[in-house]
Amino acid sequence: MENTQVVCKSAKKCGSCQYQGMSYEKQLAKKQARCENLLHDFCRVSPIIGMEDPYYYRNKVHAVFDRDKKGNIISGTYEANSHRVVPIENCLIEDRKCQEIIATIRGMLRSFRIKTYDEDSGYGLLRHVLVRRGFTSGEIMVVLVIGNPIFPSKNNFVKALLKAHPEITTIVLNINDKQTSMVLGEREKTIYGPGFIRDRLCGLTFRISPKSFYQVNPVQTERLYQTAVQFAGLRGKERVLDAYCGIGTIGMIAAAKAGEVTGIELNRDAVRDAKLNARENRIGNIRFLAGDAGEFMRAGAEDGIHPDVVFMDPPRSGSDEVFLSSLAGAAPERVVYISCEPETLARDLRYLVKHGYEVRRIQPFDQFPFTEKCEVCAELRYKA
Repeated sequence: MENTQVVCKSAKKCGSCQYQGMSYEKQLAKKQARCENLLHDFCRVSPIIGMEDPYYYRNKVHAVFDRDKKGNIISGTYEANSHRVVPIENCLIEDRKCQEIIATIRGMLRSFRIKTYDEDSGYGLLRHVLVRRGFTSGEIMVVLVIGNPIFPSKNNFVKALLKAHPEITTIVLNINDKQTSMVLGEREKTIYGPGFIRDRLCGLTFRISPKSFYQVNPVQTERLYQTAVQFAGLRGKERVLDAYCGIGTIGMIAAAKAGEVTGIELNRDAVRDAKLNARENRIGNIRFLAGDAGEFMRAGAEDGIHPDVVFMDPPRSGSDEVFLSSLAGAAPERVVYISCEPETLARDLRYLVKHGYEVRRIQPFDQFPFTEKCEVCAELRYKA
């Protein structure tokens, strides 16, 4: 029977879960229809791969802190298209343990006399809390985002938090003292543990720092990355480029089936983690560089060096024409495009098709149940 009742009390105010109150089967059907509408001109769109259990899947939970009109401390998320905080007690898509830790921190603030940050006045200390949990490892990172570097009773606060949640493996202070909508600031200080967590994905171990990009749905991510490597058609000798590589997940998973892999990423913190990840997993045929992937391909083409396969996993806004023109100029035999926005994927595919590529397969994944978003993996081949 189809459930049409909104089960999350905050759904209408929060706006993050556009499909709350809709049966999971209908959610998948709507996402499938959207992908087909946007992408059917390129090739057949395979049936979307959903989840057996679409609840509490997010292993990264971000909470913003504020006070309500009565002065009570609240934590939750911003209301859609605003900076009004919607209190959240039980989010149906966020990891339960992460939510428990956030609730504990909220309860500790009054006894430690810690003021929540006020965006209008710039007064107060605690701005956000970010909690990440390794799905396989169980390791937990807590990031306290504060408005200035002075944290009163810091050591006692850490002891009290660890007493309540001994499963926490690291705590990091992130200092964001600027008037900005960005959650994380530039400066960080580890106050407990190593300052990162590790998790396993597709048989490999990955180190995750506070600013590292790491897919929020580990169950679906394994399926997504296994499909991406399958689409690459690697036979053991290929020169592979992993563009927008982050902490090196896709490139490292592909390395076992490739000749050599190069990962390119603008975020230097992510590149540092990627190098450490390769070393810890003893992968010798991969290297990571901080820089622009388009410029790297353009320079390689001038020297007569071309990748055979390119993985690209750009942000929601998609790739840009500078990168796409470099890609078309390098003319790799195959391109595997992972997208979190079918609309920008369609735009970029049109460009690549005009420049010699043919889209062979398109596979959607429900990476974000109860939201209107989904992930799509596309395989392209160069028509010689």
